[in-house]
Amino acid sequence: MDSTEMNGVNVEQMMTTVKAMQEKPALAKFQFRARNRWINGGHNRTTVKSFYGAGQEDWARLHPFVMDADEPPILLGEDLGANPAEYLLTALAVCLTTSLVYHAAARGIRIDAVKSELEGDLDLRGFLGISDEVRKGYQGIRVKFEVDSDATPEQLQDLCKYSPVLDVVRNPVPVSVEMRTTRATVA
Repeated sequence: MDSTEMNGVNVEQMMTTVKAMQEKPALAKFQFRARNRWINGGHNRTTVKSFYGAGQEDWARLHPFVMDADEPPILLGEDLGANPAEYLLTALAVCLTTSLVYHAAARGIRIDAVKSELEGDLDLRGFLGISDEVRKGYQGIRVKFEVDSDATPEQLQDLCKYSPVLDVVRNPVPVSVEMRTTRATVA
């Protein structure tokens, strides 16, 4: 293992990046993008390729990332991919884990393995418009970690607070939805 690497993270490079962003805060501004196309029924295909960050457009990715989403048959889909609620759990799991690992590395805390299990409770009566009293999204999410580390559970718990996806799930984020049609309307 390289002496500048901990938990698979190049700590020297991370500290150089942090210092650059402290000196020039505009470098910390990022914009991530996703393009989605409906296929059929509950089947959608999302492509992720470019993003803006560190003061420039980043076209360095060698290939786009393509993710299919669908619903299981019980929800009228063909099961051609995880459903959107499962993608949210995935995003949360990955972001919590990455935040944990990166911040542990920055603090010199060694982590040898991380596993997590996530469960989310969803009542479809909100989504289906059956009840205005039922939230459309998750009513609750539970995350259980198993971490092989010398750190205490409290230390590891504290490192998760830096997760951007955890912040998005816990706190309202302004979302604008713009709709336009491509079909000519008849007057």
